[in-house]
Amino acid sequence: MSSDTLLRFLLAAGIIAAGVFLYWSFNRRLLARVNLSMMADAPRGKPVLVYFTAPTCAPCKTVQRPVINQIVQTLGGNLHVLEIDAAERPEVAKSWGVMSVPTTFLLDERGVARYVNHGVTRAETLMEQIQSLQA
Repeated sequence: MSSDTLLRFLLAAGIIAAGVFLYWSFNRRLLARVNLSMMADAPRGKPVLVYFTAPTCAPCKTVQRPVINQIVQTLGGNLHVLEIDAAERPEVAKSWGVMSVPTTFLLDERGVARYVNHGVTRAETLMEQIQSLQA
C-alpha cells in the first residue's frame, strides 16, 4: 500500500468519524433540550411517543403511521402517542428541533427524552427503544 493511498484512507476515515461524532453530538444536545413540559396535554407515568408529521408527508402516511399503529396495538395502554402536525404547529416543531418529518421522540415515564429518530423508523427499532425505557 503506497503512502498516498494510506493518507487518503486515513483522511476518509477521519471525515467519517467526524460526521458520526457531529450527528451523535447533535442528537445528544437535542435530547437534552427537549422537555415534556412543553406539551400541556402530555401524560405522565408511561412512555410517550411524540410523532411529528405533516399533511403533505407521504412517508408519514404510508409507512410511519402504520408502524406506530402496529406498536400501539401491540403495547395497548402501555404507550401514549402524541401526534403533532408540524405544519399546523411550527413553533412546537422548531422548539423540539424538528427539521424534517417524520421525526419521532421517545420519552420515558418522567417525560425525559431518551431517543430521537429522524425520518422513517422501523417498528423493530421503535420496539427496542420502548423496551429499553421500560427496563
